[in-house]
Amino acid sequence: MATIETVPKKESSLSIFEQYLVIWIPLCMLAGILLAENFPWISETIDNIQVWNISIPIGICLFFMMYPAVLNLKGSELKKLGKNPKPIILTLISNWFIAPIVGLVLANYFLAGNDDLIVAIILLSASPCTAMVLVWGMMAEGNQEQNVVNTSLNTITIMIFYAPLVAILTGLQNIPIDRWSLALSVILFIGLPIILGIISRNYLIARKGEVWFNETYRPTIGKVAIIALLSTLIILFALNGKTLIENPELLVQVSVPLILGFIIVVGYNVIITKIFGLHYQEAIITVIIGSSSHFEIAIATAIAVFGLGSVAALGTTMGLFWEIPIMLSIVYLGKYLGKRSFWNTEAKN
Repeated sequence: MATIETVPKKESSLSIFEQYLVIWIPLCMLAGILLAENFPWISETIDNIQVWNISIPIGICLFFMMYPAVLNLKGSELKKLGKNPKPIILTLISNWFIAPIVGLVLANYFLAGNDDLIVAIILLSASPCTAMVLVWGMMAEGNQEQNVVNTSLNTITIMIFYAPLVAILTGLQNIPIDRWSLALSVILFIGLPIILGIISRNYLIARKGEVWFNETYRPTIGKVAIIALLSTLIILFALNGKTLIENPELLVQVSVPLILGFIIVVGYNVIITKIFGLHYQEAIITVIIGSSSHFEIAIATAIAVFGLGSVAALGTTMGLFWEIPIMLSIVYLGKYLGKRSFWNTEAKN
């Protein structure tokens, strides 16, 4: 047995966009509200560009939010699941059992009578993250192999479990939901990006090489994804500006169970990784992935099922609003606990 440093000294860097997401997000929300108040015709024009009740502008933005995450999918990584399954299993349990139940209980307690906001919480709590966790895991200096394996696995499991789980949880609350629209949103916003992501990945690597793909193409598409994310926020708040101005308490209402849910799930993951004796590098990735949500698909599903200007769509955007600062806090909390030897500090050679 050899003693290792709990937290490597090397610091990971983020792009300007990623560093200041905490600032960009509220600015985009404010811009959307100002547009709604001063130029209502813009919202009406955007809302009218639809096919099958799906907004074309939002659909394009959501595709470019999802597509970069799929570029991280590596089938070869899934073969490594048997190498060290404990942290993977703990993460799956948190993502598909603990987080959805916590979200449902808190939504039922704090949002009783507001079905749209309850559904927003369900959509967020039932969707494990597949993209931003790579950034958070890199910042925390966790086990990047585990990060990639778990992210690849989540990309597949969302396609299989997300729609059925949302249908079950909304059914438990007797909330009617259009299951066809739910299934369609999964096909369009998860299935289509997965297919195109796999095709383009294989094609571009064959033509340009893996170095160009990883160092040029993926970073460029990643910047497009952030622009698409911020554009989506502006459009969403432009369409919901009137509702917000008239009912600002909606954001406070949905924020309470969201924040409490994060605290409970993060606390669970910190404790469970300690109980199972994970090392820092494994534990911090388990905590980050097990506590995060896939706000892109939650927003996409809310729009597809309830409409672009719905309270449910607005509620899901608050998941994004709170997740960024909370995930950053987890990174720093993890490093602090690592330095204090909270997790196992020994690893096999």
